[in-house]
Amino acid sequence: MQRFLLLLCFITNVTACVAYGADAPLRAATTQRPNIIVILADDLGYGDVSCNGATRVQTPHIDRL
Repeated sequence: MQRFLLLLCFITNVTACVAYGADAPLRAATTQRPNIIVILADDLGYGDVSCNGATRVQTPHIDRL
């Protein structure tokens, strides 16, 4: 009986490992985040960012882009 349980556990573990590894490339492809950046700036002109000479409003994050 103990050998049967040991064999059953072994077969279950092998089956689970094979099933888990079979879809690994699919999981890797679907878990990557897309390379998309969306910047929304309302009424922002060329001279309104600090890298182009604006002094009223500081825009350090936009300047780094």
